[in-house]
Amino acid sequence: MAESYRDAFVALADKLGAVVLAPLFPCGIEGPDDTESYKFCVTPKTRFDLVLLAMVDELNSRMQGTLAVDRFALFGYSGGGQFAHRFAYLHAQRLAALSIGAPGKVTLMDDTLPWWRGLAGLEALAGQPLALEYLRKLPVQLVIGDADDQETDVATAPGSPHWMEGINEAGLNRLALMDSLRASLLAGGVAARLDKVDGVAHEGFAVLEPVHAFLGDVLGTEAGQ
Repeated sequence: MAESYRDAFVALADKLGAVVLAPLFPCGIEGPDDTESYKFCVTPKTRFDLVLLAMVDELNSRMQGTLAVDRFALFGYSGGGQFAHRFAYLHAQRLAALSIGAPGKVTLMDDTLPWWRGLAGLEALAGQPLALEYLRKLPVQLVIGDADDQETDVATAPGSPHWMEGINEAGLNRLALMDSLRASLLAGGVAARLDKVDGVAHEGFAVLEPVHAFLGDVLGTEAGQ
């Protein structure tokens, strides 16, 4: 899957003179059944945000330091969309553009809600300040298919390792979650645009056209193209 997403961005990267990095986080980091911890970006055991930054630094080292890695664009879909928006709360200053695709769980820009429903506790957990002022200056896209309305694997049931009181209040399907996330970002001063793709359910490759357009516009403008 990571390789397929990588390949889907090659033409855009060639046009912009950019490099594509498609991170693949391993399963089993926090237990034998762990397939999801990376989505939450920061856990008491693992800093997946710092792992991504280390990957970027390693890539630049392999390219003999020729890349402009102080700021980069970040796109993630589904579980990657979960990671991407949580990463931005901590590291928006490292981003030139952020595209969040159809996450199945969201963290609202709300410091009255406990992490990871909201931001309360994240600064203490990460041991660093939140980057909300940088996020307010960042071009942000939310992207989803307009038929991505299934509740399977979205609503969280009691007994789930992710259960907490009020966890389903943001929405029971990805469309509702995107609306809640966007409303939260807008209320927090982030001018997040929402692109819905007609006739598409939960299919990452089917929403890439507006993602390419968004990243092409933002990165092309930065590059003077």
